[in-house]
Amino acid sequence: MNSLTIGRFPPLGYACGEAINTLCTNLSFSGEDVKKIMVTSCHAAEGKSYLSMNIMRTMAKFGKTVVLVDADLRRSMISSKYGLQFPNPECKGGLAHFLAGKADLDDVIYQTNVPGAYMVPVGREVSNPLPLLNSARFELLLDDLAQQVDYVIVDAPPVGTVIDGAQIAKSCDGTLIVVNYNAVRRQELIDVKEQLEQTECPILGTVLNMVEYDNYLSKKYYYKSYYSSYERYDNTSRSGKHERNGKAKK
Repeated sequence: MNSLTIGRFPPLGYACGEAINTLCTNLSFSGEDVKKIMVTSCHAAEGKSYLSMNIMRTMAKFGKTVVLVDADLRRSMISSKYGLQFPNPECKGGLAHFLAGKADLDDVIYQTNVPGAYMVPVGREVSNPLPLLNSARFELLLDDLAQQVDYVIVDAPPVGTVIDGAQIAKSCDGTLIVVNYNAVRRQELIDVKEQLEQTECPILGTVLNMVEYDNYLSKKYYYKSYYSSYERYDNTSRSGKHERNGKAKK
């Protein structure tokens, strides 16, 4: 199997890491028939690729096998932003090559340096990818991958910008919509929702991105409130005495 190295992952803050852990846990509750998950947005630069990559990494950390399909054939940012490195310069085939019939499936699946995580890179950009995405080969690719791994994460173009995402959704089991906080108008989100509903691909949820968390969601507060409460409970259970304000009542 071909291999590639993900050269860099932007560091996750505590709150962001916990949010992605929660998201991945919730996705695992979506049902055994939800394996092909598309990640899209209303506009460009709302963080859909960031979320796709971190879902892939987190699911793999949970012990799942995951493949990320870079289906943003018009303007993919994953290769440059995450520093994808191909040990064999001749092996740079990707989704575009497979859909065009110039490569087999085994030629475009790459094992990454994240254990349990695989990728199908974009290969090359295409000015008009709709005929390729509408071909039987695209659905075949996703179905074959879904039989080999636990989850297939499809990084798709923004549905509110081009129609490609809606076409991709037809071959997926569910969709996540990434929305930048205070950057998307209500009507724009409604339009994207209605567009996706026409594909009959269930909307699994919406991820609100670029939110400034209040102090009560910070790591300091979490440790102070949760673990101090746990310690009081633990002390009470061992001593058999009622505890108030950190002191045992005698």
